[in-house]
Amino acid sequence: MAPAPPSTRSRIIAAASRLFYAQGIRAVSVDAVAEQAKLTKRTLYYHFRSKDELVAAYLEARDQPNLALFQRWFAEAEGGLPIKVQAIFRRLAHTVAQKHWKGCGFLRTAAELANLPGHPAMRIGAAHKKRFEAWLAEQLAAGGLPDAGLLARQVVLLLDGAFAVILLHRDPSYMEAAGEAARALLHAAAERASQPEPA
Repeated sequence: MAPAPPSTRSRIIAAASRLFYAQGIRAVSVDAVAEQAKLTKRTLYYHFRSKDELVAAYLEARDQPNLALFQRWFAEAEGGLPIKVQAIFRRLAHTVAQKHWKGCGFLRTAAELANLPGHPAMRIGAAHKKRFEAWLAEQLAAGGLPDAGLLARQVVLLLDGAFAVILLHRDPSYMEAAGEAARALLHAAAERASQPEPA
């Protein structure tokens, strides 16, 4: 039995995702998205009341797949917490080396909407980053690391800092270096946690 064709809404989001990620949200018109989705602009506006709503849907569609990918990379890595977290950076270093990589879609969108802090896409991007941070804090706490929330935030800073610098230099070794820093940070925290309490 052949799979059901994607819904019109899904087609629009897929078209918007390709264009927004490749060219940026300000450079892409609603007309271009409609043309890419092979439908009329009227049909597009039936499903999305505005371009802002479509931009928000684009980021929302990236949220769970991105989180699931990071979680899978973490789970597949062999070793303790520092190695598992470093594995996320290592896998990303491979991803950012690809020609089609244009940066973190959430951060790029935030940069384009920096003067619109109330934009729905900004809220979705912020929620995505917080979800990853919260998930990471849970893993670190489950592994017995103290100050798991602070450690998770520090790892997020290394990750997003690497994303920003790689956009400038197009050099994936910055992601590798950030991963080494994350591993060292967590290794030091694990060492401290294993020390006996002073008498």
